[in-house]
Amino acid sequence: MRMYDLIEKKKLGEELSTEEIYHIVNGYTNGEIPDYQISALLMAIYFKGMNVRERYDLTMAMRDSGDILDLSSIDGVKIDKHSTGGVGDKVTLVLGPIIASIGVPVAKMSGRGLGHTGGTIDKLEAFPGFNVSLSEDDFIKQVNDIKIAVTGQSKNLAPADKKLYALRDVTATVDEISLITGSIMSKKLAAGTDAIVLDVTVGDGAFMKNTKDALELAKSMVDIGKRADKKIAAILTNMDEPLGFAVGNNLEVIEAINALKGNGPEDLMEVVYELGSQMIVFSEIEKDKAKARKLMEDAVSSGKAFDKFVEFIEAQGGDSSYALDIDKFQPAKYKIPVEAKEDGYVHAMKAESYGLASMSLGGGRETFDDVIDMSVGIVLNKKVGDVVKKGEAVCYVYANDEDKAKRAIEMINNATVISPEKCDHMKLIIDIVE
Repeated sequence: MRMYDLIEKKKLGEELSTEEIYHIVNGYTNGEIPDYQISALLMAIYFKGMNVRERYDLTMAMRDSGDILDLSSIDGVKIDKHSTGGVGDKVTLVLGPIIASIGVPVAKMSGRGLGHTGGTIDKLEAFPGFNVSLSEDDFIKQVNDIKIAVTGQSKNLAPADKKLYALRDVTATVDEISLITGSIMSKKLAAGTDAIVLDVTVGDGAFMKNTKDALELAKSMVDIGKRADKKIAAILTNMDEPLGFAVGNNLEVIEAINALKGNGPEDLMEVVYELGSQMIVFSEIEKDKAKARKLMEDAVSSGKAFDKFVEFIEAQGGDSSYALDIDKFQPAKYKIPVEAKEDGYVHAMKAESYGLASMSLGGGRETFDDVIDMSVGIVLNKKVGDVVKKGEAVCYVYANDEDKAKRAIEMINNATVISPEKCDHMKLIIDIVE
């Protein structure tokens, strides 16, 4: 079959067959089909879309382009959690140990941060010695031994996605539902778990800026998961303001440790408990979500969850003394308050701008080769809906460079809206797709 004919077919809005989709994905992965032809196809898909069968075939072809983990030797229902990204998102660090302490196997592959969104792997490297590159055998053994392991993605896991995403990134075809679905779900299905809980963030700091698009993506991913015979659900969560109070690697890790000790921000814990309740129900340890949530709350209050976190850090070679004594984390040189310019109520703390401000301090990366400054970031003192007085700190900037701090403060001031009119705190859980 000729690639020219397949491009023409999709350009006219016609349906690609399973065989044609596999031919395209395999040919591009193997270097037999050039970038310029795939670019043309991507643009045709962008404008004409794909139906649910095409989306499934695209996802499976991408999954089948590399390794597929066999986790059948892990006891119990293996569960993975995935977030579409956000600002201040340290959910995995809190959620994973809670769920594992209850006896649910958490087998998770995570990525690094890019742009204004943070990455779980980066945060875990705040613990000196932590191994983010477990072999498949070690990964399986650790989940069997302590019920949790988190590792970076294998280089040969869905290699088609790596090539296709790089091309989408430079051809303005990233934001198309079929292509996003294939990208996320190919990796999740290749990771080999029995169940998947998706945290689909929506709002200013998320990839999906509005609920309509986020809901469409959630439904698309859940449909693919069910077609692949997985237990799957998607929770739409609000990312119009940063999640929790801390933005920045060490700062977020400290917040996660405090959360596991029972001192977590209300919004962070609401997301953790909602996602975790679904994971426990999938595991069949508990069938009722309210009772599942109670199990999680008990795991935190009893200290079981924090103990599991310490065990998890040690199991992957990390220095757990940092978890036991948060003062060991390297502090930033400067802690600068960002003061309110007027009395009133906080109406907006635009999450993307806060994330970009943290990145400008050195707390994020523009390219995967950039080196992160683990100590810098932002800690909120107020949230949307809170009352604030003129001169009171809205947040604090943690910086190692005064010029960078000045730029970050300017970005934060531009992203923070204070009004005399009272407003509500943000609703965290927007919708659930099962």
